Amino acid sequence: MILAHGVGGRSDLPVPLWLALYAGAFAVLVSFVALTVLWKTPRLRGAAAGRSLPAALTRLTDARPTRISLQLLALAALLTLIAVAWFGPDSSADNPAPTWFYVWFWVGLVALSLVLGPVYRVANPLRLITSVVRGIVGTRVPTADAAALRRLEYRPAVVGLFAFLWLELVYPLSDSPRAVAGFVVVYSLAQIVGGVRFGLGWFERGDAFEVYFTLVSRLSPIGRRNDGRIGIRNPLDGLLVGPTDPGLTAVVLLALGSTTFDGVTRLPFWSDLRRDLSRLQAIGVGTVGLLLTVAVVAIAYVGAIWLTRPYLKKSVDGRTPEPYAAFVHSLVPIMVGYTVAHYFSFAVFQGQAGWLLLDGGGRIDYTVVSTDVIAVVQIAAIVGGHVLGVASAHDRAVSILRTGYTKVGQFPMLALMVAYTVVGIQLVSGV
Repeated sequence: MILAHGVGGRSDLPVPLWLALYAGAFAVLVSFVALTVLWKTPRLRGAAAGRSLPAALTRLTDARPTRISLQLLALAALLTLIAVAWFGPDSSADNPAPTWFYVWFWVGLVALSLVLGPVYRVANPLRLITSVVRGIVGTRVPTADAAALRRLEYRPAVVGLFAFLWLELVYPLSDSPRAVAGFVVVYSLAQIVGGVRFGLGWFERGDAFEVYFTLVSRLSPIGRRNDGRIGIRNPLDGLLVGPTDPGLTAVVLLALGSTTFDGVTRLPFWSDLRRDLSRLQAIGVGTVGLLLTVAVVAIAYVGAIWLTRPYLKKSVDGRTPEPYAAFVHSLVPIMVGYTVAHYFSFAVFQGQAGWLLLDGGGRIDYTVVSTDVIAVVQIAAIVGGHVLGVASAHDRAVSILRTGYTKVGQFPMLALMVAYTVVGIQLVSGV
């Protein structure tokens, strides 16, 4: 058992590492070759694609009573989390609140978002609290205009996401129920203040969790069509649905870099590095390590896009499109694949503690999933995420790269995908 993820994690890869590395890289390369042969024109249509589900489902989802009911349930869960974390035992071995926060919420919402779409955006309890507060203060607190919110881009979400990831992956007492309670309270108050100042549109850009889970939900087969109805779609079409602001690039790269850092902390050298450090020194080393890892992941992406620039089509005014935001949606499947690979066994095993600690009895069943199944899920998630990333990047490339250069223009991104695949498999091996 390796300490990670706030309350514990596992590293399992009971297959030869060389085989996993070669197989992963080969799968990405083969998928690229197949795409260049069979996928000559853009095929993904975003919100225009898919088949509408019965209109009654859309009406039920959009009904105000439905949304308020979901937000009230989520609010009850939030208040319960804070109360248990604040007033219960100050140990994650006896208090289920850290497990609820790091496993049920942070990992569970990823699974729900992949299956059902942007459920957190619908059920976000902080939206409900903000609406009530805004109704109370009325015009005494003027709302900033929409332009002011747009100028913020996604900076508040980046700051909030970094704060959470720092707590989870760097702070030595991340599993402390009091630390969880303190973070949740401060974060919630900051979001409510932002919502009161900028309106409910704040949560689409300022709430790190809503922004992150909404990004994940783009891979869901369930989504909103351009006619306003909920439908079934190809997840690759879903990647094209939603804003393409350049600020989202930072959110995706931060999330991707954090899972990479999570893998780094599983390596033996990291344990050796921190063995004789004081708590303050460990915090400093961990913070620098997180920042450096995110920087390396981001620089690799920026470098690949920079090498792609010469092959971009020119617009009518002679300018080239902004490529960083144009391709960032192709990183979302990789981000999700890394998340599944790093958190799967953690969720299956540590997630049981959320129930067991309620009645104070029972032990975690580590036989519920075999190490072979864990290995298959880890490798499949990483390789599958990169294959989907290659497919979505290729579809975008054939529409924005110059004719005759669509293949060579994709080589930098292909090299990036292969590198991400190899590094991802290496890190989940824990070697």
